[in-house]
Amino acid sequence: MSRQRDLDRFYGLLSDLTERVSGTRKLKDCTGYMEWPTRGVYFFLEPGTTRASSDQLRVTRIGTHAVSAGSSTSLWDRLKQHYGTGSGSSNHPHGGNHRGSVYRKRVGEAIIERYGLHDDYPDWDARWSSIERDRSVVRDEEYVLERRVSAYIREQPFLWLAVDDEPSADSQRAYIERNAIALLSNYQQATVDARSDEWLGNDSRSEKIRESGLWNVNHVDEEYDPAFLDELRVAVDETDPV
Repeated sequence: MSRQRDLDRFYGLLSDLTERVSGTRKLKDCTGYMEWPTRGVYFFLEPGTTRASSDQLRVTRIGTHAVSAGSSTSLWDRLKQHYGTGSGSSNHPHGGNHRGSVYRKRVGEAIIERYGLHDDYPDWDARWSSIERDRSVVRDEEYVLERRVSAYIREQPFLWLAVDDEPSADSQRAYIERNAIALLSNYQQATVDARSDEWLGNDSRSEKIRESGLWNVNHVDEEYDPAFLDELRVAVDETDPV
């Protein structure tokens, strides 16, 4: 019951955040010219997948950035990696680089599994260092799937939380991210807010994604600290619209 209570509080705080920033956004409507906070945490929501107890959209991906000392990656830098390339890209407009975004990689894997596209994308899971073929050829072959991944991710509503602390594995952002994932994860525990049968993550190669109901792998098998919700409350109150 305590986890259910904490989940209700978590989603209540997201409702407050949604109101505070004047609604969710979709990456397809976003640019780097918007006044994004320098650092923060983001929450992607799944269209059409609601909580068991309400019509509130369920969170399916949580992330942050710059958790290594000295990192200069901004919140928009990370969101842009998930977004992919724009219409102005000369070779691969509206594609992307899944080797620079684990979120894109995992979504692409699930599309491959769902539609049996293994022969079309033999190198999707491979690092560049292990691919002996010409990179430009591989990029051309993977372009169609990169576009499908972009189309999927850009339609996900998301919220952002301004937490402007220094890059560190012990940062407040990392603390909120880690505990939010652990709280929402259904991996190896009683399922709360089950994902729908249509959720693409059901076709993931990762058991942790399939069972947790999140596009995350790290922290899904950890215990959460309920005190993080107090930190989340403070961050919500300090987040402004972009």
